Amino acid sequence: MIAPSPTAEPIYPIFYSFRRCPYAMRARLAIAVSGLSVALREIELSNKPEAMLSVSPKGTVPVLVLPDGQVIEQSLDIMRWALAQHDPQDWLDQMPEDAKRLIDWNDGDFKYYLDRYKYADRYPEQTQTVYRQQGEVFLAKLETRLQRTRFLCGLTFGLADAAIAPFIRQFAAVDNAWFSSSPYPALQHWLDDFLTSNLFAAVMRKYPPWKANDPLVLFGNEAGLVPF
Repeated sequence: MIAPSPTAEPIYPIFYSFRRCPYAMRARLAIAVSGLSVALREIELSNKPEAMLSVSPKGTVPVLVLPDGQVIEQSLDIMRWALAQHDPQDWLDQMPEDAKRLIDWNDGDFKYYLDRYKYADRYPEQTQTVYRQQGEVFLAKLETRLQRTRFLCGLTFGLADAAIAPFIRQFAAVDNAWFSSSPYPALQHWLDDFLTSNLFAAVMRKYPPWKANDPLVLFGNEAGLVPF
């Protein structure tokens, strides 16, 4: 067996992302914290590249293509993959069963009502206020937890915070004035800490949409960042 040349060009996982997508955002958070580097391919949702669709016909981001050809299509799986390689802030250790239930709630019922609250004109079955109130059940649950501890699973920012915060960001942005005056002060403080963190700034850097034959753009290697 011939050993690879130490000067050989490294082969990076290919990561398809869209900056504002909350699923892609939480995957970027985990990749950044892990300290890994991936080949970023920022896409336009209205003009999805054939290279992405050929490996992931579902056509949604994020998508991670590993050097061995394995395709990871779910954001939580990408997070776990990145942290399994390197987890300097012990995010995976901060995952009690109730944290998993929170993420399931976020990705299930809360996302359902978030979409209807954000795009209420597409769902005339109920008013926007009713959709917001249904989403507030989850906000109240988070508020109760954050009244007890600074983050969702204790004293440090972890995987549950990273998995959920992008969706709370979307919910708050529908009506910032309402959210700022809502009865969730601990949740407001938690979200503000997230939005003003170095980690959030790092993962929200803008990149031009990727085109075939573009130069390699690396994303990640931010393990030195402490979220808060």
